[in-house]
Amino acid sequence: MRPRAAPLEHPDFPMPVITCIEDLRQLARKRVPRAFYDYADSGSYTESTYRANADDLAAIKLRQRVAVNVDNRSTRSTLLGQEVSMPVAISPTGLTGMQWADGEILGAQAAEQFGIPFTLSTMSICSIEDVAAATIQPFWFQLYVMRDREFIADLIRRAKAARCSALVLTLDLQILGQRHKDLKNGMTVPLRPTLANLLDLASRPAWALRMLGARRKTFGNLAGYVKDADGINSLARWTARQFDPTLSWKDVEWIKQQWGGKLILKGILDPEDARIAASCGADAIVVSNHGGRQLDGALSSIAALPAIVEAVGDRTEVLFDGGVRSGQDVLKALALGARGAMIGRAFLYGLGAMGRPGVDATLGIIQRELDVSMALTGTRTIAEIGPDILIRP
Repeated sequence: MRPRAAPLEHPDFPMPVITCIEDLRQLARKRVPRAFYDYADSGSYTESTYRANADDLAAIKLRQRVAVNVDNRSTRSTLLGQEVSMPVAISPTGLTGMQWADGEILGAQAAEQFGIPFTLSTMSICSIEDVAAATIQPFWFQLYVMRDREFIADLIRRAKAARCSALVLTLDLQILGQRHKDLKNGMTVPLRPTLANLLDLASRPAWALRMLGARRKTFGNLAGYVKDADGINSLARWTARQFDPTLSWKDVEWIKQQWGGKLILKGILDPEDARIAASCGADAIVVSNHGGRQLDGALSSIAALPAIVEAVGDRTEVLFDGGVRSGQDVLKALALGARGAMIGRAFLYGLGAMGRPGVDATLGIIQRELDVSMALTGTRTIAEIGPDILIRP
């Protein structure tokens, strides 16, 4: 299958021609209020791990091949038994609906049309039910482990009712990493009415106008559940108290029993943890450091990937998350043993830049770059991609 062309321009959005994810990032930075853009595009403490995710991917060199028949290429593959147009899934991202009104719905619809999985975050603006009502194909749902186990059980029941095809359990958020930009911006939902925030919103009237007509302006999955919550700030405070530092592998077993379907464990960065995850019966694990938003100074995801692939063998599928900004990044992760890659910030850049057309552009750009890079490394199918396409130091 030839990669579909990305929509590079849209009549409602005058702009330079979009050719790469960086173009979308620059546009999103101009159109999304600073506090919400920084929330999506920042790491913890010095952001060294956030930067390493992309830098370490860029340092990997590809082996160029010539005079190899690369006609009839295909980026098609499977993820957890689901046929996909390319081995990419959209990662769970919190507050997606604050990048663009109804952003979770727009992302899910774009992924559905493109033929890849979409993952809805627990901390989404649009609820599980909102996204299910706006889509046809099942999507993945991401779950945080919180102290209130009845709330967790209720979310699992709701995900089942919405026919979600996989549960993505995030394990690396037992306690929030400190993100300096969020603190300096006074990041809340809605934004605090400080002079700086008001001036910032005034400079982005199109964003503000879209938000007035948004389906929701609060955490959709929490609304109606949290007792004595008189507004969005009460919901945020409740959530901050709920992240559970006592999380253990016994909790993972309990959640697996409650869910009963395909389980993906996200936030694995150590081979020993990967082996335990595989022994717990995880259908897939995601090598991830939460986009560099948790433990600053941790390994980049791509640096951790090979040892984890070796540790689990074929006992579970290994997905990769962290720093993916191009189809070449996807190709490198596949060459190092990942079954597929997940995109978070690249998705948010497209969404914040242009809404639904921006997400379409993101997916088209990544698929086209993956296809071209496959051709220039002498590969025609995803199954052919292996470590031989990389130049080892």
